Amino acid sequence: MTDSFPIRYVDPVFRPPSEAESLILPVTDGCSWNQCTFCEMYTAPQKKFRARDATETMETLRRCGERFGSDMRRVFLADGDALVLPTRRLLEILAAIRKHLPAVRRVSSYCLPRNLNKKSVDELKQLSAAGFSMAYVGAESGDDEVLAKVHKGETFDSTREALDKLQQAGIKRSVMILNGLGGKVLSQQHAENSARLVNATQPEFLATLVVSFPQGEERFRAGFPEWTPCDPHELFSEMETLISELELKRTVFRSDHVSNRLVLKGTLAAEKPRLLNEIRAAIEFPEQARLRPIRIQGL
Repeated sequence: MTDSFPIRYVDPVFRPPSEAESLILPVTDGCSWNQCTFCEMYTAPQKKFRARDATETMETLRRCGERFGSDMRRVFLADGDALVLPTRRLLEILAAIRKHLPAVRRVSSYCLPRNLNKKSVDELKQLSAAGFSMAYVGAESGDDEVLAKVHKGETFDSTREALDKLQQAGIKRSVMILNGLGGKVLSQQHAENSARLVNATQPEFLATLVVSFPQGEERFRAGFPEWTPCDPHELFSEMETLISELELKRTVFRSDHVSNRLVLKGTLAAEKPRLLNEIRAAIEFPEQARLRPIRIQGL
């Protein structure tokens, strides 16, 4: 840590788009799983997984309190899966946030289903009561074949169990699905089973990103050699299948990450017809649709 800024970051630092105004607080470095072949976020040598020292974290929060005082409203616990930490340790961190940053109203983090499932509902309720209020769960797919090929280390059932536990604990869930992850050959089942997972769990938030490989596809193809990328038309068709199959009561949907050429926003099920019309228009009349240039995808 330096005198000028109270937090020691290990680059690169990642956070969900909706956490743009949050204090990014590293309580771990890297990802405890880090075997997903589509993910390049934590593959740099300096991002090897480890839990941050408790003393450093507490000192960081004390200094953040001095620096930001009552101005900070949200905290995002980084890196890849803060909930891998023991519940006792997380409760200590949440207590320190309340002490040093009393204006904070939302604490969130990325969460792996495998780590959530190691905690009981009672433990998650304790975290919720202490201020942990939002979990970003990268489901990626609801299809077991796709999940196995990309070495996600999860299944439909394990992801559903984790999302259900969060709901029982009163923690909001933001679920992410990767458009195109199954490639051409598994596109249909990827979309249908992803919709089945989302329908079964009814998350408060749902987002889609398009799979991309800025550093190359070699690592991904090693486990999924038959994978062929979907072209834009096929990606839109996959999205149409996903949205068509969704039966949600009230979920905020966003497909506005820079990887998505077609920006979609709405509440499901209320705005499902409009979203489907926008997708179908992009399929039938791509030259008239407001699409992002391909060159900016993956930024």
